[in-house]
Amino acid sequence: MNAEQQFATVTDRAWVDADDLGPEKIVHLHRAEAGLRAIVVIDNVAAGPSVGGVRMAPDVSLSECFRLARAMTLKNAAAGLAHGGGKSVIVGDPKMTDERKESLVRAFAAAIGDLNDYVPGPDMGTDERCMAWVRDEIGRAVGLPRELGGIPLDEIGATGLGLAACARAAEDHSGVRLNGARVAVQGFGSVGRHAARFFADQGAVLVAASDSQSTVADPDGLDVAALAAHKRDTGNLAGFAGGRTLERDAIIGIACDIWIPAARPDVIDAANVGRLDTRLVLEGANIPLTADAEAALAAREVLVIPDFIANAGGVICAAVEYAGGTERTARETIEEKIGANTAEVLEHAARTGRTVREVATEMTVARVRTAMGLRRRF
Repeated sequence: MNAEQQFATVTDRAWVDADDLGPEKIVHLHRAEAGLRAIVVIDNVAAGPSVGGVRMAPDVSLSECFRLARAMTLKNAAAGLAHGGGKSVIVGDPKMTDERKESLVRAFAAAIGDLNDYVPGPDMGTDERCMAWVRDEIGRAVGLPRELGGIPLDEIGATGLGLAACARAAEDHSGVRLNGARVAVQGFGSVGRHAARFFADQGAVLVAASDSQSTVADPDGLDVAALAAHKRDTGNLAGFAGGRTLERDAIIGIACDIWIPAARPDVIDAANVGRLDTRLVLEGANIPLTADAEAALAAREVLVIPDFIANAGGVICAAVEYAGGTERTARETIEEKIGANTAEVLEHAARTGRTVREVATEMTVARVRTAMGLRRRF
């Protein structure tokens, strides 16, 4: 894909389906001299400045950016944070050279310098080091390295910690006990790798994991630490001696108790949802299932806990960092907030017979609208 095709992809629509919540701003960035093509969507800032990750991929788009920004609005509201939702996407291969990546990220940071109601953080394709470059340029970012006073959410596995807290809170409703539960993780990266570790600490068994190239599986369980070391040393999961290497999408059909999508958006849709063989889906990635897929799973009585409830650990950690808190406070806050939110929405869903997403969306949208009602009206 050449530069013109990439730009056409990232600007696929001039607008999105706005509603009373947002988006407040959509900013297209094009700095030809730096090779920068990017979008920032600031969805809602009623509760405070928007916080959202900077995603880097060659096939990002405006529609994806807006959907991710809206997910952040709901996620921050669900967690009771004094932040709204935003997101940014940069067109580029995250595996580019370090020199090129630094140049591109710094160009992006300079371009968003006056968007003071957006606080960037790490996301797919970016990390703590990238956020250090952003802060160096404009003085604001979260998910910073420890050396800069940050709480490196990817390093400590904040999102994975939150997923484990979610699963514990869901035990009575899902009927899945963590001790002995069979877990499959799609996307053995910064979220999936740590999720596997935290679940193993609770006695769960990792029966399959995948990355962008392959799936590794063993019904008797994979050694999480050894698998992580293999991934670190080789750059992929293929060839891991402690399991059988399968094709990438085989992860979808692996029989398990808990299935965790921790990769890209829309990986499960109407065409492949029938292959899922699980009892509980914890959305570790943002918008990983289409609406049709979630409806199909609900009809099969498979419990699905939405992204903005289950994977809020990262943004909770970022908010604690932004407020000057400590890593210990972040860990405690993640477990407390995600556990309480999961229990609340599951109990309400059980009482009313509605889906978890319906209940969670209603709850979080009400919180956003309450915050909007407290702001000055123009």
